[in-house]
Amino acid sequence: MKRKFSDVWPIVHAERAKLIDDLGDLPVGAWSTASLCPGWDVHDVLAHLIDSATTTRFGFVRRMIRARFDFDRDNATGLARRKCEDPRDTLEAMRAVIGSTSTPPANPVTRLVECFVHGEDIRRPLGIGSDYPVEFVVDALRYQATTAVGFGGGRERVAGLRMTATDAEFVHAPDAGDDVRGRAIDLLLAVSGRPVPAGALAGSGAARLNGS
Repeated sequence: MKRKFSDVWPIVHAERAKLIDDLGDLPVGAWSTASLCPGWDVHDVLAHLIDSATTTRFGFVRRMIRARFDFDRDNATGLARRKCEDPRDTLEAMRAVIGSTSTPPANPVTRLVECFVHGEDIRRPLGIGSDYPVEFVVDALRYQATTAVGFGGGRERVAGLRMTATDAEFVHAPDAGDDVRGRAIDLLLAVSGRPVPAGALAGSGAARLNGS
């Protein structure tokens, strides 16, 4: 199903609010916990989410020109701009953009990818559980499975694999090969290059996907 921004914004806004609630009582020392996103702690990821929520289409183009089309450089600049010295101030800044509909020029589903994957980047290392709307997680998973790694997806990671969600109607098998089964959120994280706990994925291709 092709999603419109009008479809995804209510989900994104709800996920932002849930994340703020989850982090409201986080001890100061916990903000430096390493996230699932390589090189970033949980405070960094939150700052990145604020930066993304305040980036407009035109602003994104200007930023990329300044960064010489280096996505990593642009992300680092945006993170530094939005990260406050006190994590509680960063959290309040996130609260201020809950309802933002600013977005870089991208497929609407990328907003779902961002809120689900980065939400877990933060929550899992902190031991915080969350339920996600599985229908929209599947949309994000389908997008990531068909988008090249160079554009933030995971198409190369799933080449030669047959993925099946155990909690939703989702099968991805363009090159039906080794089988991988798991919850949609765990498949989404693995396809996005994040590690998932042992046992979260099953099948002959599970180890390969989780180690990619």
